[in-house]
Amino acid sequence: MESWAGRGEWFCAQAWARLLGERARQDRAREVLTPYVATGWWPAARAQAELLESWGRAQEAITLTRPYAQAGDRMALNFAGRLMARHGHGAEAFELLRPGVEDWFLADALVDVAEAAGRDADAAALLSAWIPADHRCDTPWCCRGGLDADTALGLLARIRERQGRIDDAIALLRTRHGTSVNGRDLLADLLAAHGRIEELRAYAASDGHGHAAQCLAEVLEERGDLEGAIAVYRQEDVESPRRYHDPVLLAGLLSRHGRADEAIAVMCALVDSPGGAEDWVVDSLCTLYAEHGRAQEGLAHLDALKERRGGEEEWDFFRMRLPLLADCGLLDEAIEQARAHREGDSWYAAWSLSDLLAEAGRAEEAVAVLEQHPVSNSSVLAERLIDLGRIEDAIRVLQNRTDPEPATDPWDDTCSDSPPF
Repeated sequence: MESWAGRGEWFCAQAWARLLGERARQDRAREVLTPYVATGWWPAARAQAELLESWGRAQEAITLTRPYAQAGDRMALNFAGRLMARHGHGAEAFELLRPGVEDWFLADALVDVAEAAGRDADAAALLSAWIPADHRCDTPWCCRGGLDADTALGLLARIRERQGRIDDAIALLRTRHGTSVNGRDLLADLLAAHGRIEELRAYAASDGHGHAAQCLAEVLEERGDLEGAIAVYRQEDVESPRRYHDPVLLAGLLSRHGRADEAIAVMCALVDSPGGAEDWVVDSLCTLYAEHGRAQEGLAHLDALKERRGGEEEWDFFRMRLPLLADCGLLDEAIEQARAHREGDSWYAAWSLSDLLAEAGRAEEAVAVLEQHPVSNSSVLAERLIDLGRIEDAIRVLQNRTDPEPATDPWDDTCSDSPPF
């Protein structure tokens, strides 16, 4: 690693510097990163600042990153602002971030920094300016000229919550166009955090996404009300197709509490419903079968699905058979079936076949399969080579991989209302 770090391999340099720091060779670690930092490249400066902070040298980290932040680099502003706030420079961090409030990324950092700086009132005033009076967005694209109103409302609600103004925070989130972000519902999480279960229950009943229902079920499960959590997922009066994940979440809940038969029954009903046999759903069912020692039943279910599809079984479904066969003690048969499948010589099949061969102790064959598609499977191939002690070969594989040519944009600036859309 030391050798490659000196040849301009950034990730090797970063890892080597980290290792040196862990071995109390901090000055040497800085020397490793110095040529990279000298180029003015922000990721290198950030990496060195993170090391300095971890060594208890936060002031040096601040001195290093401050010029990048003052130059207006968005990533540097976010990092340096939070770094300063953690180490007694909250006021300076707030002033650095204030001009960037129109950028949601920097506004998020500003709200966090405001707490350390004691500037919640100032941050709230800045955010309020981005929330139109007497206006409620009716589409996700409303108010997109800078910091959008929905994001500003969420950030302001965070401030109100830590000020103890819970009712105000809830009211703010209720005016947002949508409160679900990355699979979590901000309003539901706020209600749950403050024990307002009946309000959460009412909200979950009206939420078509299902994220509020998931939050309610999690809270009830944590409180030991298993039947209540189950009832949330079993609601039959929710028609929204967005609640399609409820059976999967219910199955997971039942499985966690030793009710495997019920969990599998729920998933079987979903798979057998119209449109329910999607690959990820079937995969979840097969995982349940495997986890509870019922691999043979999983294979039988896959057989039934294959028959429903006219005897055809594309790789996305066929690959689910392989671990089930292995669990049944039929590892060699799984390997033979994988090789014989019509997609068995594809790059994506090579990954699964390699795993089977490795599990069978046939490491050289596992490598040979991946070597037929070295670019597509370079990371897995390198891991297999490392397992065999062929370190230099693994390095060559990773260095020689090339990204595929970018696809050309087929759009010719003309629009059509004819299928396909």
